[in-house]
Amino acid sequence: MEFKRFLVDKLSLFFMLSTLITIAVSLIGSSFDGTASLGYGSLLVPVKYAGLCLLPTFVTWSGHELSLQELIVRKTLMLVLLEAVIMWIAWTSPVIDTGNLQVVLTLGASVLVIFLLVNLFLWLRDSAEAKKMNEDLAMLQRFQDAGKTEAQN
Repeated sequence: MEFKRFLVDKLSLFFMLSTLITIAVSLIGSSFDGTASLGYGSLLVPVKYAGLCLLPTFVTWSGHELSLQELIVRKTLMLVLLEAVIMWIAWTSPVIDTGNLQVVLTLGASVLVIFLLVNLFLWLRDSAEAKKMNEDLAMLQRFQDAGKTEAQN
């Protein structure tokens, strides 16, 4: 994959992450501290988290096509790094109650759920692109076959 395409994919990933993190923050926040009121600065928290979560995704960059085993290893490493980034954010934040094990476990689980959702969305997108590409190639093949038949007549 070209590095330029890789960066464009990361931009798409950033917006997916921002949306999913906003939903997770809303659900977790309302579950553990539903009476809290947030200021305008809080609106940027998911954007900051998404930006920081993009950093571990660079372990998946490769100038060549990855084998399935290489991809699994890199995705696993990426998940571990994502969990580490989010836990680091949690432990350095005065707002997140890291003394509460339930909060920490919920946070870790939300990272896993978001990771799985993002990979599902990316797989669905890539599958649709591959299907379209295969249909276009089949149509091209039919046109080439039709042209060969006419040339033979």
